[in-house]
Amino acid sequence: MGIAAVVFDMDGVLIDSESVWEQVRHEYVDLKGGRWQPDSQVKMMGMSTVEWSAYLADDLGVAEPADQVAADVIDLMADKYAHHVPLLPGAVEAVRRCAESWQLGLASSSPATLIDLVLAKSGLIDAFAAVLSTEEVGRGKPAPDVYLTVAQRLGVDPKDCTAVEDSTNGLRSAHAAGMRLIAAPRPDFPPSREALALADVVIDGVDQLTTEVVTG
Repeated sequence: MGIAAVVFDMDGVLIDSESVWEQVRHEYVDLKGGRWQPDSQVKMMGMSTVEWSAYLADDLGVAEPADQVAADVIDLMADKYAHHVPLLPGAVEAVRRCAESWQLGLASSSPATLIDLVLAKSGLIDAFAAVLSTEEVGRGKPAPDVYLTVAQRLGVDPKDCTAVEDSTNGLRSAHAAGMRLIAAPRPDFPPSREALALADVVIDGVDQLTTEVVTG
């Protein structure tokens, strides 16, 4: 029946936020006496809030309970976004363009409070028929849970959806859900070659997301 919906990731697709997450988490780990590792941010890309807060506490040695870690880091991120939402070039236009032809969903690893803040400040809160954080489902990316649930809420079969992703775990998640997959990798946090190979098409950025790219 063709493509019925487009499902976007948020971090790294609509906003250039991975470096912000890395800065905030790195500074927090240092402040709390933990041990930041060179690959820590890459490992956390796609993790749910429960998963990455436990990683900071258990693996990186932050001397706080995981729920406190989550609350602290989310507050720090919200403060960053309150001052500036780092929208990627063409992101708003790409969302509006897709909304003219399809239902839209958002499947993000960010907590719901940050998703709502970003969408409100970018003027996109009305564009998405289904918005979901991995903290609201059983498992974070690369598990397909968040994409499957968004498709369910949109009332469409996952195979009739196109997903737009950037990270290794995100690409694996959308592919596991059975969606047509567009990769928009970020050069500063590139996905693995194996994950990138799962994509039906690769674009340099969300500004290249046209009707023809979505439908193939």
